[in-house]
Amino acid sequence: MDTEKTEKLKNLKRMGFLDSQLGDEDRIRKLRKELGIVPNFKMVDTCAAEFDAETPYYYSSYETEDEALVSDRKKVIILGSGPIRIGQGIEFDCCTVHAVFALREIGIETIIINNNPETVSTDFDISDKLYFEPLTLEDVLNVVEKESKNLEGVMVQFGGQTAINLANSLKDSGVQILGTSPGDIDRAEDRDQFGKILDKLGIPSAEWGTARSFSEAKEVAARIGYPVLLRPSYVLGGRAMEIVQDEIDLEEYIKEAVKVSPKHPILIDKFIQDAVEVDVDAVCDQKDVLIGAIMEHIEEAGIHSGDSACVIPPQTLDEKMINRIVEYTKKLALELNTKGLINIQFAIKGGTVYVLEANPRASRTVPFVSKVVGVPLAKLAAKVMVGMKLSELTDDLFPIKKINHVAVKEVVFPFIKLPNVDPVLGPEMKSTGEVMGIDRDFAMAYYKAEIAAGNRIPLHGSLFLSVRRRDKKPDFLNIAKKFSDMGFEIISTSGTSVYLTKNGISNRKILKISEGSPNILDLMRDKKIDLIINTPSVGRKPKRDGYMIRCGAVELDIPYITTIAGAQATANAIEQVRNREIEVKSWNEYFGK
Repeated sequence: MDTEKTEKLKNLKRMGFLDSQLGDEDRIRKLRKELGIVPNFKMVDTCAAEFDAETPYYYSSYETEDEALVSDRKKVIILGSGPIRIGQGIEFDCCTVHAVFALREIGIETIIINNNPETVSTDFDISDKLYFEPLTLEDVLNVVEKESKNLEGVMVQFGGQTAINLANSLKDSGVQILGTSPGDIDRAEDRDQFGKILDKLGIPSAEWGTARSFSEAKEVAARIGYPVLLRPSYVLGGRAMEIVQDEIDLEEYIKEAVKVSPKHPILIDKFIQDAVEVDVDAVCDQKDVLIGAIMEHIEEAGIHSGDSACVIPPQTLDEKMINRIVEYTKKLALELNTKGLINIQFAIKGGTVYVLEANPRASRTVPFVSKVVGVPLAKLAAKVMVGMKLSELTDDLFPIKKINHVAVKEVVFPFIKLPNVDPVLGPEMKSTGEVMGIDRDFAMAYYKAEIAAGNRIPLHGSLFLSVRRRDKKPDFLNIAKKFSDMGFEIISTSGTSVYLTKNGISNRKILKISEGSPNILDLMRDKKIDLIINTPSVGRKPKRDGYMIRCGAVELDIPYITTIAGAQATANAIEQVRNREIEVKSWNEYFGK
């Protein structure tokens, strides 16, 4: 290659172009290295040049001087989660930091690669070294090559989907992946392979299929029956995930939501309606399985786990169901050769426990579970990933049995900053934070969680009730009766009003928005509504009235609930709070410390 072309390539790299943007990534990388065009690492000047900076905080540059000093110590590289976005955020950063602390305890040098300045993992005093680099294959390989001396390997489990998606490419480039192998990660992520594992283990799952075109999707959906849950493969946060009711919705989804191709098929699952969803976070060392907790979602299946309030320990599952969940978790963790963390999602309906999916990495609930049961799951996982055994680290593989309290995780939504966005919950994640409420019973823990999330729950006043047809069941009537018995004035639109009156529950009928004035929106604007319970129709096209009511609730700061399970929990919480004082205790007191 002549000097002119070499200089051109060097200049392109100085301008920040990735190898993959300049041509075939492997070929360009090989060419660069042959020509000696490799990055040098500069130290971030955290002292504004007033005196010498000594912080181990580096960024790459195609300049001449390299300032990164490589030690002789045994070391591990941990990939962070990259830029914070909905579905992938601070919970993974928490796991990354705990992994650093764990490895430091056993004398291993820790190196973090992450490029978000708003995270704790990128504080310069957390890890032994920080490379403030994008999480691309090229940038990670550059650091791996720089730190290759006594490098044990790279951890991808703590960085969410961003890090996991690099596992295969790193392995193919000769990098040692610590923890669950990329091959076993694939067996969990790939729906065809995972389906075969479930069949082999005799574990029930909802009917499913994969499609690479609209015609294939149509055939699969017709075979398993509507409604179906659609999602792209290899995504986090339920991105572009949706429940569709018929072929028209299916075609619209494929046209608008995702690019379907042989390389990126969509997954199609039978949607299990009215099921209870359960999450389990566990640590496995390929021999023993530590089950951190079994989390019962308060909302029914179909709402993304990141958006659903959940409770530890489960409140409606009997011992038989819990034992089956434990059995399936152990079977799957061992079959997938899990070394480190695994998250498994279940749906329970009609006495059957279905497995929805397994994620062989940290989940966003790991910090919550760790705090509730008093066991640092991410720290245990990091030690397991470098070869330690659970039997060396703990003698309690089911810590949930020892707790005498109830904890509720509630989520925080950004709807107030996003005008006209429907706050209804679904399979695509929308939350941007979470909080925890803890108490000796579920109702009070739920109330504390709602307060922490900024959801003001009124203890009296007027309640607007409007639910879809399929929610008009005894459970809903019991909720309405409880509110009525507590002295709430119930206001409803025609359909719900007729149903309540027919079943002996006093209520005041109000016009729908489309029927004229005064209507429910007028009452909301006049501050005559204290709480809204409005369950939406499932599908891509929610009813206009419901959409306007929910958006109005956000704008006017009126508490609103969009699920029957949430309404039940709220009614119980109000009843409990009215009967006793809120107790405040430290976390240590719950564990007798």
